[in-house]
Amino acid sequence: MALVKSGWLWRQSSILRRWKRNWFVLYLDGSLVYYHDDTQRDMDGRIHIKFSCRDVRIGRECKDVQPPEGRSRECLLTVVLRDGSKTTLCAESQDDAVAWKMAVLEAKSTPVRLRAPEQGH
Repeated sequence: MALVKSGWLWRQSSILRRWKRNWFVLYLDGSLVYYHDDTQRDMDGRIHIKFSCRDVRIGRECKDVQPPEGRSRECLLTVVLRDGSKTTLCAESQDDAVAWKMAVLEAKSTPVRLRAPEQGH
């Protein structure tokens, strides 16, 4: 499966609101998968961006969120899902947060082709 973007992001747990570092991989089919580490052996979870993502907010748009210690609010990234839940992430830098937002929005809007298009003659 084609890869759109991968890298380390901090993820806030939904219950205790603790920050945990995960290796994230965004695939062209719209799957945002996060792993225990960059060996990609132990999957911690998956978000189907194409079907469940409603919006992506970054930086100051992420209200009511405290970034991990030593991190700037500008690095925050919130993926808002259709069911009303949110996944809150924190990138290594503001530029990386912007890059993740662009990649997620691209994956959300890219149509999935199950097979290669036929070559026209």
